[in-house]
Amino acid sequence: MSNTSVIDIAEVYRAAEVLQNVARHPKLIGPTKLSNDAQVYLKPENLQYTGSFKLRGAYYKISQLSEEEKKRGVIACSAGNHAQGVALGATHNGIKSIICLPAGAPISKIEATKALGAEVCLVPGVYDDAYNRALELQKEHGYTLVHPFDDPLVIAGQGTIGLEIITEMPDVDAVIVPVGGGGLISGVAFTIKTIKPNVKVYGVQAQGAPSMVESIKDGQRKRLQSVATIADGIAVKEPGVNTYELCSKYVDEIVTVTDDEVAAAILALIEQQKLVAEGAGAVSVAAAMFNKVPINGKKVVCLVSGGNIDVTSLNRVITRGLVRSGRNASLTVILSDKPGQLSRVCAVIGELGANIMSVEHKRNNASTDIGGCAVDFELETRDAAHIADLRKGLADAGFTVAN
Repeated sequence: MSNTSVIDIAEVYRAAEVLQNVARHPKLIGPTKLSNDAQVYLKPENLQYTGSFKLRGAYYKISQLSEEEKKRGVIACSAGNHAQGVALGATHNGIKSIICLPAGAPISKIEATKALGAEVCLVPGVYDDAYNRALELQKEHGYTLVHPFDDPLVIAGQGTIGLEIITEMPDVDAVIVPVGGGGLISGVAFTIKTIKPNVKVYGVQAQGAPSMVESIKDGQRKRLQSVATIADGIAVKEPGVNTYELCSKYVDEIVTVTDDEVAAAILALIEQQKLVAEGAGAVSVAAAMFNKVPINGKKVVCLVSGGNIDVTSLNRVITRGLVRSGRNASLTVILSDKPGQLSRVCAVIGELGANIMSVEHKRNNASTDIGGCAVDFELETRDAAHIADLRKGLADAGFTVAN
């Protein structure tokens, strides 16, 4: 199964036909102001049914099962988007679906999967335990396993996004795609390169989960010991056999972005485009915003792959994004502990156009003189240049900024 002939362009066109009245086909948004150096457009798959592109591949795979396989049902292992894609695809086709989830999966995701008609099997432990249980149940009952990324039919389904991009924008120069296990970029890159070989396709992984980056660099599939990133949808330890081969052949370059850069991209999408993206969905935009790929002067499409971010973590991500983009700042100012000092420093901050959100006055600070004190300020600022102006303005007024 590891040679690239497992997928052909006719399969992608067949998938497009099957998905015609099933998937949404969100139009490109743009040009945006997400980059000063390139014309950046967005393919908003976060607006897809179930909130992610995963519906395409899962639905197409399920639609191609034999009558016998349909009678037996399907099984999958996922903590999120793939689970919902399989559940919707199976229910739509009148097929039983079982989704194995780690017992610690967010309740919202468990309930969303059930609401789409799947039977949920909670497995003690982590993702790997849930995956092993799915394999056991598959053997026991003859279910068909719908793999989240390493299945040729799933890859063909994801490739329909590539078709839509080049149909809508024939003169596109580059497409930037999130990469986890590699199913999405394999389908998109294969499709685009087959039809328009000159279009560049760039992949983006989280710095804390660079499994495909490491694999391509080493010339063989690598399994990471651990992964850690806010982009949980692409936190995959090892790429697939098919996806590794396809990426090696069709993808121009794969880069990484930090969690802070991802948070800044999520914030920019909310503020500028009114789009909610999950971490995995925003990595493509982060790569464009922070000049990770050579797109200067080019017409570029960033694929926003999903929008299923947990509401409880959104607040933390926005805060991180504000800090990364210079919109929030923490400054510690050392003062003489005498009347009027605090009002003087507040006046300087106000004159320089920053908004004080909180002040913490510390008299017993080991790093200050006996007659001094430290004051921690949380400030609302415009950007990094504004923060630099604040530091200079405070220093010019005779204050010591400790951090």
